[in-house]
Amino acid sequence: MLFPKIDKILESIIDVIFPKNCLFCQKEKTFLCDDCQSTFDFPQDFLCLCQKPKALIKIGKCISCQEKFLDGLLAPLSFDELRVQKLIHAFKYEPFIKELGKSLAEVIIKYFYWKNYQPFKKSLIIPIPADQKRIKWRGYNPSEIIAKELAQKFNLVLVSDLLLKTKKTKPQAKLSLKERQENLKNAFALKKAKILQGKLIYLIDDVYTSGSTMEEAAKILKREGAKKVFGIVAARAFNLE
Repeated sequence: MLFPKIDKILESIIDVIFPKNCLFCQKEKTFLCDDCQSTFDFPQDFLCLCQKPKALIKIGKCISCQEKFLDGLLAPLSFDELRVQKLIHAFKYEPFIKELGKSLAEVIIKYFYWKNYQPFKKSLIIPIPADQKRIKWRGYNPSEIIAKELAQKFNLVLVSDLLLKTKKTKPQAKLSLKERQENLKNAFALKKAKILQGKLIYLIDDVYTSGSTMEEAAKILKREGAKKVFGIVAARAFNLE
């Protein structure tokens, strides 16, 4: 019972040394306040996986995307918005604000409520893995931080050690569309696969750009028995030119 008290004391000390302020309005005690969070616009429709996505009645993919392994995507924010870019950058790069993972998960949850979307029961939540070098550099895997929050909120099973990054890849943000696709080929492997049989999977990442990362992960999950694989991200990029 002592350790939680110690954690709270350490957290209080850190808050004094490094005070929390909203990245946009400077309100204290949070990096993304409720007021600023409420100003983000959610997409009216579910969107397909295309680079120029079509509106859908429910989560899924259009006729042009039927050959893709990923079955659909849920994304509340547009990465083309500068404020969203600032949030994601602060979460993934210096100053490495790990707590923003919880804020981004809250945005996803609010989007689900707004769309009246309830994740399928008994499905698995799997974060997109990061290579160990980047985890050591950052101190955490951004996708896993978001995944933990979503799994806890919707009472779903989080499986963080199933999908593995086996190939060292270049940062996707610095590559062209074609280079992104080549960069992720054969980048993932599965540690254990029996749990996948007939399951619906939610793949979690922070940003969906070309879709190469999630498509490659969905491919290997389906080949090992997953029934459906949907992507969940905090933000989606539309302008990739």
